[in-house]
Amino acid sequence: MGFSSSSSSTCYFSTSKDCKDEEALMKNKKRVMVLIDESSRAKQAMMWALTHVANRGDLLTLLYVIKKPRNSVDGQNKEEEDEAINFVNSLVSLCKACKSEVEVESLVIKGPKLHTVLNQVKKLEVSVLVVSQIKPSPFSCCSFFRNRRENLVEQCIERAECLTMAVRKQSKGVGGYLVSTRWQKNFWLLA
Repeated sequence: MGFSSSSSSTCYFSTSKDCKDEEALMKNKKRVMVLIDESSRAKQAMMWALTHVANRGDLLTLLYVIKKPRNSVDGQNKEEEDEAINFVNSLVSLCKACKSEVEVESLVIKGPKLHTVLNQVKKLEVSVLVVSQIKPSPFSCCSFFRNRRENLVEQCIERAECLTMAVRKQSKGVGGYLVSTRWQKNFWLLA
């Protein structure tokens, strides 16, 4: 299930120079996708992407993945989907209020998280994927002890067909963000 806001590239009531500027803007437009969930980390990553990655005319896609239940009642599934859609709509409104010059769309999709993310990155030709990063456990140096979230982030960084950035707000008392990419791990960005 997916839904999105749409825009038109038609230029009305403007000079030909304005239309050319708009056409140039559309060519340079990038799609930034943020993997979201109910965690505060995901909201921080979304706001970071909105303020540090997405520019005027870019498209910000909020992706919420619902895990396919093994056995549950249809009514429960529908309720979970409705809650997810309402949650995502509230985040879309927040993004539009914070930075109205960025187009925002949302996708709510049911499926395995990693597979869904990688497929959407490829299908939508995403330029930048932003995921939230958790504070690593002391045992994370051994891949055996990594939790599922750490593995998801690492797999997205390594396998996505775009620049992938894992973002974590620095601990209390220290400003900025820790950003990880394929080439740089836990780079401290003071912003």
